This record gives sequence, C-alpha cells and structure tokens, in this order.
Amino acid sequence: MNCKQTLSVAGEAPNIASPEFWCQKQEWVKTMRLRFSRRPEFPDTHGIVDDEGMLNQEYFQPPKDALPQTERKWGDEEKRKLLEGIEKYGIGHFREISDNLLPDWSGNDLRMKTIRVIGRQNLQLYKDWKGDSEAVQREYERNKDIGLQHGTWKGGALVYDDDGHVLKAIEASNRVNPP
Repeated sequence: MNCKQTLSVAGEAPNIASPEFWCQKQEWVKTMRLRFSRRPEFPDTHGIVDDEGMLNQEYFQPPKDALPQTERKWGDEEKRKLLEGIEKYGIGHFREISDNLLPDWSGNDLRMKTIRVIGRQNLQLYKDWKGDSEAVQREYERNKDIGLQHGTWKGGALVYDDDGHVLKAIEASNRVNPP
C-alpha cells in the first residue's frame, strides 16, 4: 500500500477505521519528527529519529555510565528526622530540612510528608511553627478532630471547606489552645 496517497476529498471526514488513514497518519508523524528533530540549529537532537523518521529507542535510554537510582523508602527513621527538622527549623523550611537531615528527599517531598504528619493539607497557618514530636502529634489529633466534626478529614489530612467552617473551627481552637 502506498501510504502517501491522498485518502480523503477536501471537506470529507476521514475514515479512521480504514488502514489507509492510519498509514497516512504514520507518514505525517514521521515527516513531523524529521522536520522538528533534525534542525540545523539543534545538532544534539539529530539522533532522536533515524533517516525515515522512526524513533531511535537508544537515544532515550539512560547513558551507560549513569548511576542507577536507589529506591527510597519512608520509614520510622525518616519520620524521626522530619520531626527533628520541624522542631529545629520550623514548618515551611523544607529545603533546610532536606539539606541538613534528609538529603535524599526534596523540599516538596518533605512538605507532602509534613501534611500527613501534622494532618492538615494547608500548612500556611503553621508557617515557621516549631514543635517537638509530642506537639506535632497534638496538632495532628486537633486537625483530625476538626476534620471529623466537619466531614473534611480526607486521606489523613484536614482539608478546608468552601463555606469557611473549617477555618473558623481552626481559629476557635487556636484561641482556646494555641499550637
């Protein structure tokens, strides 16, 4: 089959069930790959496709001298170090915690772990807050109680509601017993 033949008349919808349509589409894809991957101003990308426009799978493989990534596991030791970092640097200082205590974990990874540890999706009200593991546990319990009262305890974290009831409950709880 000659894939370069015209398959549809102008204004006529293509028949996507026909093998000819897919053959023509494949030819178009190859042409676009060649056009955008073999540009003179970007010689490093010339190896992405071969002369016919087919992907060069070897191009996308990691370099032979690349180190394999070690699998990270979050366990009790990592949680202990995160709690140590919260006590020393405060919530919101995840880059410092990463740099000094948990270098295998990014600041964003640690922010996500803190959401689970403290039990609140939005950490803004905790900005710069420092507390030991007992204080963090108390905050977790407080957030869980508020979430269960308002039906906003989702995936192990308190989430805000659209009506502002959760924020009011947090503020009231903080007035009675500040974090």
